[in-house]
Amino acid sequence: MVLIFLDLTFSFAQTPTSQPIPKGTFRPPTSNSETIPKLDQIPSQQATDYYNRAKSSGMSDSDIQKAAIQRGMSPEQINAMMKKMSGEKDSNQDLNRDQIDDTREQESDLDDETNNKRDSTKAGNKQTVKRNLIFGSSFFQNASNTFEPNLRIATPTNYILGPEDELVVDIYGNSVDNFKLKVSPEGTVKMLNLAPVYVNGLTIEQAEGRILSRLRQAYSSLNRPGSGTYLSLTLGNVRSIRVMITGEVVRPGTYTVSSLATAFNALYVSGGPTSNGSYRNIEIIRNNNVIRKIDLYHFLIDADLRDNIALRDQDIILIRPYKKRVELQGEFKRKGTYEATDNETIQDLIKYAGGFTPEAITSILNFQRNTGTNYVIGTIPSSEFTLFKPENGDIITTSKILDAISNQIEIKGAVARPGTYALEERCNTVLKLIELAQGISARAFLGRAILERSSGTSQTGIVTIDLEKLFNKQIEDIPLLAGDVLVIKSVDDLKESNFLSINGSVINPGVFSFYKDITISDLIFQAGGFKEEGIPYRIEVARRIKADTAGIPATQNVKIFTLNIEDNLKMNPEDQKFKLMPYDIVMIRKSPRYEIQKSVKVSGEVVYPGTYTILSNFEKISDLIPKVGGLKPEANLSGAQFYRNGELVAIDINAIQKTPSLFSNLLLLNNDSLVIPRKTELVRITGGVFNPSLINFEPGFSYKDYISQAGGYSENAWKNRVYVSYPNGRTHRTTKFLFFRSYPKVEAGSLIVIPVKEPKPDRQMSTGERIAVFSMIASVLTTTAYLIINTRRSQ
Repeated sequence: MVLIFLDLTFSFAQTPTSQPIPKGTFRPPTSNSETIPKLDQIPSQQATDYYNRAKSSGMSDSDIQKAAIQRGMSPEQINAMMKKMSGEKDSNQDLNRDQIDDTREQESDLDDETNNKRDSTKAGNKQTVKRNLIFGSSFFQNASNTFEPNLRIATPTNYILGPEDELVVDIYGNSVDNFKLKVSPEGTVKMLNLAPVYVNGLTIEQAEGRILSRLRQAYSSLNRPGSGTYLSLTLGNVRSIRVMITGEVVRPGTYTVSSLATAFNALYVSGGPTSNGSYRNIEIIRNNNVIRKIDLYHFLIDADLRDNIALRDQDIILIRPYKKRVELQGEFKRKGTYEATDNETIQDLIKYAGGFTPEAITSILNFQRNTGTNYVIGTIPSSEFTLFKPENGDIITTSKILDAISNQIEIKGAVARPGTYALEERCNTVLKLIELAQGISARAFLGRAILERSSGTSQTGIVTIDLEKLFNKQIEDIPLLAGDVLVIKSVDDLKESNFLSINGSVINPGVFSFYKDITISDLIFQAGGFKEEGIPYRIEVARRIKADTAGIPATQNVKIFTLNIEDNLKMNPEDQKFKLMPYDIVMIRKSPRYEIQKSVKVSGEVVYPGTYTILSNFEKISDLIPKVGGLKPEANLSGAQFYRNGELVAIDINAIQKTPSLFSNLLLLNNDSLVIPRKTELVRITGGVFNPSLINFEPGFSYKDYISQAGGYSENAWKNRVYVSYPNGRTHRTTKFLFFRSYPKVEAGSLIVIPVKEPKPDRQMSTGERIAVFSMIASVLTTTAYLIINTRRSQ
């Protein structure tokens, strides 16, 4: 808390803004009377930096607020300050992370560390060395990791006391007392009215002995056997120490951390080594002496925390540049770049990479090495893994095993268990392979089998086997080789599939398998039996002509048989005599008098509208009116509409009723419909008139009268193409003979249509066109005048 708010108030009150405070450094205030700056006077970035460093030192938000209250800040100022710093922290988090990533030139996910790939298939050429993610770098980039020291643990017995540490003394038993002792800058603590006790540099256990000795001046029986008064000494608030991190580190500088912080705490806060920094040679320097060399691989590989030592004030962490890095590619569990020491071998690096994948070739490794002038490649057998020491820049690659089985044989076809088998002692001949496949099937063809065998070339050879002789031991068993494929076919495989076809009036017509001695009744039974329309007589069988051609004309290609069977599919002697042959086609006929019911629908202004059944195939349209009981008085028979298959058929029903012998009196078909509309007294006029409208019908009006009612023709009306559509669907158009036009008759419910001419686009003549027209007119006039003059002279 003090590191944030006290340093903020002191820095902005005393330090000129032109001299920024180095990142990672804290300075304590010099007095308690410093004024607290206004919020708008505190730079957001610097406030966020102090906030982050204080949090990394182990201070919580509640500690920060308590310290601010001690400094005289109001609750409103505290809340505003906390929101400001927290908001700036969130807004700058991604930017700071990006800057760190750019400095390191590395990715931020451990999974990426194991997914680096390189193309090394071009032999003889210098292979491009790609900078892979260094093993361990993602550990410092993972935002979920934290190495903040735990301030709520029991006091470590080896903790070294120093100035600003706080000790809590509890006296309990017969006497009760409690007080806190803060180590002064001189290294002493003072309690009650007793003389100071020097505790600087002592452990908790050592300090407890000295304090106990001094307190016995006030409590003589303290911690003595049977006295009943006892002392407990614990560590309260801990001091802050300053640690410098330098060398190949992402964020070098001086850091103020908790005195409980360890080396890993400081390394994590600093961002870890850079792309050139070593993960295996990190030195802890204390009083100009190297007290520890940290190898982070001990922790990353084996979770060994032996190098995570406690830090002291003024310790220096030095990250040196790496000496040797080796790239592992191919079928390793964790591909990437690994740092190696001088004494480590390939076997050690394989351990760091997690070993090989299940598909890796483990007997040999390939390596590429920089000689200083060019690249060379070589191989490392597995016997030398523990001896071969890699050099800086080596690229070690392991390949993937071939996607093939070296001892595989296969059996296909008519056996109980076809499939692949291993070439071994119990399965190294043809007979043993058939026995392991649980023998051949009942319909296996024994005359010939084929053993497909690779001849070592691009083609596959075959070995022909007579299975019957092999089973009878008339020929010797044939040894198998790796990759052999034994093919045994069935009898059905060696001939065309036999089938029968049945069509016509059966429930399930189609194609069925042929069986020996199958009859017509059997085939009809397989097809589900007769339909209702089917008849058991006049059954036709079409058969291919194969060999028996006696008595068959040369032009005939099939034989036709006509049979009669029992309606109930019972067997009779005649049916049993006729056996079907493969590829026969059977046709079941339909009864000649069988038909489904047909109907016609009548609607509109009739006495009994509805659906009526067609009694015979000779009923016509004129027969419908008597069926429906006649017409209603308001019916308009002239406008009746007849539909077939949903389309209007333009016929005059009124004329049909008067003269049934007309050709338009059609035979009725299934689903025909007749609509008798109500009488109408309107005429519609549309198209090229000035007032398209609906006009009442006048029996005495002619066509021209209706045009006049609509305001006459418009300018673009096409008078020669006028037509009238009648309610029954018929249409009459205007006719012309010489100079006389004949217009169609207008009836009630008619539609008069005057087509409109499409306007021609206006086009201005060009100057050349005008000159040409004038020249032609002048030429015509000149010629005409010349002819007139010559004619007069000749007279």
